[in-house]
Order: sequence, then structure tokens, then C-alpha cells
Amino acid sequence: MGIIAWILIGLLAGFIAKALMPGKDPGGIIVTMLIGIAGGLLGGWLGKVIFGVDSIDGFFDLSTWIAAIIGSVILLIVYRLIAGNRRHHRHA
Repeated sequence: MGIIAWILIGLLAGFIAKALMPGKDPGGIIVTMLIGIAGGLLGGWLGKVIFGVDSIDGFFDLSTWIAAIIGSVILLIVYRLIAGNRRHHRHA
């Protein structure tokens, strides 16, 4: 898959992750899109490392999308924990 396909999958995976985890995020839409792109990469890597399978087979393969969405959800959780802690400490 090319870089454009990765970016497109990441953007959509970030959107889906945000829909699965609604709430107020410290960042805006740009941060969510970047988390989606990084999440797509993380999901593919985790699929390969943990399960020993090439989870990134192609743009229209379901495993590619599942891996990207799971990776995006993981990164969104981590981002909320880190950014939430920073915001909490500023006002303390």
C-alpha cells in the first residue's frame, strides 16, 4: 500500500475511533487525524508482532481496517491519559 492509502486509512480510522470513544479531547480535529494515522501504523505492527500475521494486506481488506481502528483507539486512550494529566496539573 502506498503512503496516500495509509493516510486515508488513518484519517478514517481516527474518525471511527473518535466515534467509538466520544468525549471532549484536549486536541482538535488535526490531533485526532494524526492519532488515526499513527494508530493505523500501530495496529498493523501489533498485529504482526502479537499474532504473527501480516494484518495489513490491502486497502479493502477487513483486517487492515480492524488493525487501524484498534491502534487508533489505543493511541486515543493514551493521548487522553497524558493530555488529561497535563491539563489537570496546570490548574492545580
